[in-house]
Amino acid sequence: MSEFKNVSVVKKANVFFDGKVVSRSVIFEDGSRKTLGFIQPGEYTFNTAAAEVMEILSGEMEVLLPGKTEKLTIKGSGVFEIPENSSFTMFVTSPSDYICSFA
Repeated sequence: MSEFKNVSVVKKANVFFDGKVVSRSVIFEDGSRKTLGFIQPGEYTFNTAAAEVMEILSGEMEVLLPGKTEKLTIKGSGVFEIPENSSFTMFVTSPSDYICSFA
């Protein structure tokens, strides 16, 4: 799917890490929410309350997921899941575009 239809977009941006990670929240008719974002190169640790599914649309990075010792490598696109109440670290080497879905 290359676009979302019949959604509301929250005007205020979600800005993290001094503006190096920025996203916008999209609310669907059923009340579910996703964020569409962009990440500049760098190392970022995120904490989650709800479970998340991260879909990387473009870019390159390695991701250290909870409970793992080996990093997941993503070049171009990929998907990974993060359990609730955990943290993960992204080692981004090229500007990356993403969609985050919340459980």
